Amino acid sequence: MKGQLGEGKVSQILKKPIDGRSVEEADLLTECTELVKELERRSKKQETLRRRRAEVCDEPAELQRKVSELAAALKNARHLVIYTGAGISTAASIPDYRGPNGVWTLLQKGQSVSASDLSAAEPTLTHMCIARLHEHNLVQHVVSQNCDGLHLRSGIPRSAISELHGNMYIEVCTQCTPNREYIRLFDVTEHTALHRHHTGRTCHKCGGKLRDTIVHFGERGTLAQPLNWGAAAKAAKDAEVIICLGSSLKVLKKYACLWCMNRPHSRRPKLYIVNLQWTPKDDLATLKIHGKCDAVMRLLLDELGLDIPQYDRSKDPIFSLAVPLKPGEESTHTRKLLVPPSMAEESQAVTESTHKASSSDHPPLTGGWFGRGCAKGTKRKKLI
Repeated sequence: MKGQLGEGKVSQILKKPIDGRSVEEADLLTECTELVKELERRSKKQETLRRRRAEVCDEPAELQRKVSELAAALKNARHLVIYTGAGISTAASIPDYRGPNGVWTLLQKGQSVSASDLSAAEPTLTHMCIARLHEHNLVQHVVSQNCDGLHLRSGIPRSAISELHGNMYIEVCTQCTPNREYIRLFDVTEHTALHRHHTGRTCHKCGGKLRDTIVHFGERGTLAQPLNWGAAAKAAKDAEVIICLGSSLKVLKKYACLWCMNRPHSRRPKLYIVNLQWTPKDDLATLKIHGKCDAVMRLLLDELGLDIPQYDRSKDPIFSLAVPLKPGEESTHTRKLLVPPSMAEESQAVTESTHKASSSDHPPLTGGWFGRGCAKGTKRKKLI
C-alpha cells in the first residue's frame, strides 16, 4: 500500500509544471529516479495509443491532391490488388472494430455489444466503386477481412475475391471432396461461435454436418473457399500496387504472403493506405490518405472519369447463387431472409430495417460471428 501511495504521489507531482513544484517535491522525484522513469514510460505509451486511435481527416484540397496521385498510380499499374477492412462497411450500418465506436473499442471500455442480424445491409458506395474498377480491369483482385458478403453481392466474380475470414452467407460440407458449398439468403452463423462451427443443417449430397466459414480470433482458416488464400497470395505476388481501404491492418500485417517482405524494398508493391486512423504499415506506404472510404472512392472514380454504379437488388448475384433449404430445415434459423424486389412487401420490410440495425428497439440476437472473438487469451490455434 505504501508503494502505491508513493507512486500516486509521484504521479501527481509529474503532472505539475516544473516551475510549479516545491523543493520537497523536486527532492522526492530525485529520490525516486526509477519510478519516475517508469511513470514517464507509461505516460508516453498512453499518449502514443491515444494519438494512434484518433481519427484524422485530410483537408479537402489535400485530399483531392492525394486522390489524384492515387488515380495516377491506378492507371499505370499492370496488376493492382485491393485489401479491405471493416471501414468500408460502416456506411452500411455495420460498425467497425477499432474506431471510436468500434466493437473492440466498446468492449475494452467495458460496454456491451449485442449481436445483430446484418443481412439487411447492402453494398456501400465503396463496394460498388471497387466492382466498377474490377469491371474496367483496373483492379485484378480483392482481399477482404470482412465476413459480411458485400463484395460478393456487389457483383465482383467469386474468383476475384478472397474472403480471408469467411462469409456469413456460406456454409460448407467438409465431408464432400471437394468441399460442397451452400450459399444461403440469411446469416448462417446463428448457432456458431469460436471453435464451434456446425450450423445445424446437413449436406444435401452426403448428409454430413454443414459448418460455417468464419475464422475467429484464435483460429486458422483452412477452407479453400470462400477464403481463397491461394488466389490472395498469387495476387500479392503479382501486384505492382496494393490499396488498403478501411483496415487497421493489425491483423492483415501478420499475413506475410500478402506483403512480399522477402523482396528488396525497391521490388515490393507500392502501398497506398486509406484509413482515418494510424496503421502499422503507414511508414512503408507510398501514400497515406486520411479520409472516409466512400469520400475517397467517389473522388477517385471522378478522377478516372468513371460513373459509380448504384446497387441494384434485382441484379444481386446472391439470389442466383443461393441454394434453397431442404424441406423441414426452415426452423433451423430465425434470421431474416434476403428477398428479391419481386417480393415487394418483404423487400420493403428489409429496406426499412437497414437503418435500424443498431437501434435500441432492434431485438438483441445470440450467436453468430459479429462481435465475437475480442478476448485474445486463447493462445492455442485450432485448424478449422
